[in-house]
Amino acid sequence: MRFKIDWFLAGMIAAVGVAWLFPSLGAKDGPLHPDLVNKLGVALIFFLNGVSLSFASMKAGALRWPLHLVVQAGTFLLFPLVGLGLLALGGGVFSPALALGFFFLCALPSTVSSSVAMTSAAKGNVPAAVFNATLSSVIGVFVTPLWIGWVNHSQGVHGAPLGKVIGDLVTWLILPLVLGQLSRPWLADWAKRRKAWIYLVDRGTILFIIFTSFCDSILRGVWSGQGAGTVASALLGGLVLFFIIFGLLTAVCRALKFPIEDRITAVFCGSKKTIASGVPMAQIIFGGDPRLGIILLPLMIYHPMQLVICGVLAGRWSRRPAA
Repeated sequence: MRFKIDWFLAGMIAAVGVAWLFPSLGAKDGPLHPDLVNKLGVALIFFLNGVSLSFASMKAGALRWPLHLVVQAGTFLLFPLVGLGLLALGGGVFSPALALGFFFLCALPSTVSSSVAMTSAAKGNVPAAVFNATLSSVIGVFVTPLWIGWVNHSQGVHGAPLGKVIGDLVTWLILPLVLGQLSRPWLADWAKRRKAWIYLVDRGTILFIIFTSFCDSILRGVWSGQGAGTVASALLGGLVLFFIIFGLLTAVCRALKFPIEDRITAVFCGSKKTIASGVPMAQIIFGGDPRLGIILLPLMIYHPMQLVICGVLAGRWSRRPAA
């Protein structure tokens, strides 16, 4: 069996490497004008997602409300509470910037494409996965900044005004998504034929935001004194977080006597965190914070880790005997 390299993971590593070599290129007020380009890229991503998203698929999975409540509560309540608990137990293991990044990861919505793909591969409830993943993205625009604002306020940190953050998220994320949905009668077939191109634009924009974030933090000396221990802390914290959430969601689904198809959907949608929406949201929520590179680190590590673990689980569940 040949090992296949994930080009997006390689791209993230390359983006960080190029940022270390040429930090002034993508820094704030640099020649690439990241402040403007990043926002336009975010709007383009969500517009194309709106064009590609089938409302009929969402409608088909909308009836399993106990399942939806478990997934959304796991994503926006259980995850942040477990994250706060781990940060309290971890004490001084995490630097303030890394701790904020770890909690930001916990407060993010679920993935869309990979949750649906994994659920499908594992023979789970695919319509419910589509509904939950999409609903999570919309809820996250409002709930994620509320969590971050609450944590900052409790620590005496004054970030951007919450109203402005939510306003920016609605302007650059929700509005393009709605416009994309409204454009579906004219652009849906075009988007269907160009799925590969849309995926490249989506991932390419994320890589550009990661690159500019690291450029800014490197140029301002944020990474001074940060070493392999920072990466190891983020990796260990992500692993512990994933398996705690996985175990708790599995226990809740069994207690509620969900069928195996719904359990698969709950675990895959409830344990994942989105890098596709997370990086653009971080760009808007944290604005010009020079620590953005470190804040994004837990998400950059959690993203490939969750795909590997869920990929193994999907393969195992797909081989279960038919009911």
